[in-house]
Amino acid sequence: MYNAKAALGKAKVRVGLVGTGYAAKLRAEALLQDQRSDLVAVAGNTLERTQTFAKDYQTEAIAPWQDLIKREDIELVVISTINSEHGAIARAALLAGKHVVVEYPLAIDLAEAEELLALAKTQKKLLHVEHIELLGGLHQALKQNIDKVGHLFYVRYSTINPQNPAPRKWTYNHNQFGFPLIGALSRLHRLTDLFGEVFSVNSHQRFWEIESDYYQTCFCMTQICFQSGLLAQIIYGKGETLWQYERKFEVHGENGGLIFDGDTGLFIQHGQTTAIEVGTRWGLFAKDTKMVLDHLFDGTPLYVTPEESLYTLKVADAAKRAAETGLTIFLTNQSSRK
Repeated sequence: MYNAKAALGKAKVRVGLVGTGYAAKLRAEALLQDQRSDLVAVAGNTLERTQTFAKDYQTEAIAPWQDLIKREDIELVVISTINSEHGAIARAALLAGKHVVVEYPLAIDLAEAEELLALAKTQKKLLHVEHIELLGGLHQALKQNIDKVGHLFYVRYSTINPQNPAPRKWTYNHNQFGFPLIGALSRLHRLTDLFGEVFSVNSHQRFWEIESDYYQTCFCMTQICFQSGLLAQIIYGKGETLWQYERKFEVHGENGGLIFDGDTGLFIQHGQTTAIEVGTRWGLFAKDTKMVLDHLFDGTPLYVTPEESLYTLKVADAAKRAAETGLTIFLTNQSSRK
């Protein structure tokens, strides 16, 4: 088993970063601000962009990522690149004896993700899947207030992002982003963290295609029945054929409801509505990075386990199979939430 307290025996951990996008920039900033980390090198898809990124964050540019993994002076690899590359990079890093931090999802293929967890245990290395949605103000406000609504019976979580024109990039690519609720795994992970194990899943999806790999709009609607009997509906959409932005989370119970619309929260009962303070969504990558370093140096427990992330990926995979087949998928006896 991985022993966090024995992971590092010196003042700094030497880090290699894979990716040059938005998440990678926030990771680089967090690593530079923490005296316990040394950002040794960054790898990207194109050398020119990687060199610009490296100059901005005072580190060395490497292309391709395979060369970064080979570096003997790197102990921790942070993966902040497109979803479809997560699994291969994590595997190579673990086999090379590195600790690994990866943005969700761990992999867009469930079997590959299961193999990676087993590999991390064999290698006795940290494998941390980032789920900063659990650290944010919305999720914390939900946890603090959910008992007020009494027995839960229905949850609705909708995130719709109209974009016109839709960008022709990896987040609109079937193969690179993955099934919508695998690529956007946080939508499901909020629910499994709050409400526990899932009994059954059904799902429907629609894509407006540009060409074989890219689409200009996706719309996915999934319904989940939890073991508790709670029913949840998750709506995820993005692109040109959508007209109204929405980021809304509703929790309905027998004693009241919690309604979070954007950054505004309300607790509603008969004849009474009370505002709920919702904390910030900013600074969460820095918080996640600090917690990883605390874990490596001091053995402090992390806020999420890879097993919990894997369980949510199993739910997402069930949604994918339900959308493809039109069948209800049952998840009994498939728990990995330990």
